[in-house]
Amino acid sequence: MAQTLTIHPQNPEPRLIAQAVRVLLDGGVIVYPTDSTYALGCHIGDKSALERIRRLRQLDDRHNFTLVCADLSAIATYAKVPNSAYRLLKAHTPGPYTFILSATQEVPRRLMHPKRKTIGLRVPDSIVAQALLAQLGEPIMSTSLILPGEEFPLSDIYEIEDRVGHAVDLIIDSGACGVEATTVVDLVDGGASVVRAGKGDPSPFL
Repeated sequence: MAQTLTIHPQNPEPRLIAQAVRVLLDGGVIVYPTDSTYALGCHIGDKSALERIRRLRQLDDRHNFTLVCADLSAIATYAKVPNSAYRLLKAHTPGPYTFILSATQEVPRRLMHPKRKTIGLRVPDSIVAQALLAQLGEPIMSTSLILPGEEFPLSDIYEIEDRVGHAVDLIIDSGACGVEATTVVDLVDGGASVVRAGKGDPSPFL
């Protein structure tokens, strides 16, 4: 069963954040809070951890995984950002948005959409998530904690422990999280189209 760490949502304890980062670096899968929902996360370079997340969520190879980044400069490392897209990114990060962009060579091929060669990127407005990213020093490969056949992500820690505790290595408890996923915006080729309306206001992209 996974270990559960209770981390303060406003003042995350550095010692506990370091413990969670060690799990990521050791190839583990974690559940952690974002500004939208709880998410599953692993190290960007760990193939076996990614496969564990695929099995848990029953995802096929067409799923757009998301790199959760600390800031815009990290996004520019992993995605090709046209000038028009940069202005939109700057205006809406951090926040509950996922942006689909063409991936750079820094992104492992297994994380890209197999045909479009795209990747989802986002900068969360979450103190705990940002603390994890700061200590890790690179993005967290992530996907929302939505189980197969369900419409909404898990948000209650006790339910998370009960339903996925056997399949992950660490659960970060920072209190109740939302059940509304991010708004997904496709910015490939300089245009903007809303793929999924969620917590973030989609109107600036319509």
